[in-house]
Amino acid sequence: MKGLRFFHRAGSPVRSPTPCLAAALLAVSLALLPAAAPLAQGVTPVKTPLRVAYVPVITWLISWVAKDRGFFDLHGLDVTLSPIQNLSLLPPTMGRQFDIAASTAPDLLKAAASGIDVVGVAGETIELTANQSMQVIVRPDSGIRSVQDLKGKVVATPTIGAVMHVATLHWLRAGGVDPNSIRAIEVPFPNMGDQLKAGRVDALELLQPFVGQQLAAGNVSIGNPLLSVADPGLFTFWIAQGAWARANPAVLERWIAALKDARQFLETNPTESRSILAKYTRLPDAVAQRIPFPTYDTTLNASQLEVWAKVLRDLGQLNGPVDASRLVVTPR
Repeated sequence: MKGLRFFHRAGSPVRSPTPCLAAALLAVSLALLPAAAPLAQGVTPVKTPLRVAYVPVITWLISWVAKDRGFFDLHGLDVTLSPIQNLSLLPPTMGRQFDIAASTAPDLLKAAASGIDVVGVAGETIELTANQSMQVIVRPDSGIRSVQDLKGKVVATPTIGAVMHVATLHWLRAGGVDPNSIRAIEVPFPNMGDQLKAGRVDALELLQPFVGQQLAAGNVSIGNPLLSVADPGLFTFWIAQGAWARANPAVLERWIAALKDARQFLETNPTESRSILAKYTRLPDAVAQRIPFPTYDTTLNASQLEVWAKVLRDLGQLNGPVDASRLVVTPR
């Protein structure tokens, strides 16, 4: 009890009590405190609410596993998941409609360049040669064998200006083809096969499971544009409002911990994880059980974004200045 002093009523100090007396006083004080354990047992811990937006494709599976298997609850998060269809619409909603949302580098970088306060907070998937999600698919009789053969062709893309099409334009440029020489039209993934079969388009920008379906139908792949950007390369990740992210590092730490738990569960329980995939994507269970898992990686760093920033600048799609080092806010 070093430094403990007692005072007379008049306020004059007296000597500190003996060690035995101090110990006795401490014991009496503790005995008078409310009993903490019984109170804690009767109180439900308050969880941090999070509004989260995702796209219903396999890319975001570990967040669904974290929800359905209780990993968010385990880490003190009350997560509400909402499906959306267009990632590019999400950056302006951060801090308003959603707290955390799915995103890609072109969407984040373009939003930041336009002055929106948005940052990356956690990784989700990476693309690498050993495990590929994207392919450009053509008919076997098209005469298209490489990226150079796409010159003057019509390419179906899920979203013009989004990550897959940006990668395709970079792939063309790297292969010596003017990106402006192709014509891109937006087509939903489920409709692309019919458009290719009817000859309305010459090539498809596809993800799994649609890649597998088109290959099984006899069509062929001419390559993966994402790997022209980086191998391994950043594909998808999570974003939040910058001010919110900087004020809530503990929440982000718990978010990432839950995703890591979900990824570990997926690795050891693939069948059950695929059932969760079928639930959120509404794919037939037989299809969900065959889809290859992408490579999930919750890490995120500024150098990964800078690679994409250079791609966008080279294509003339990034007009404002961006500092990639300020666009990643993750727990240390």
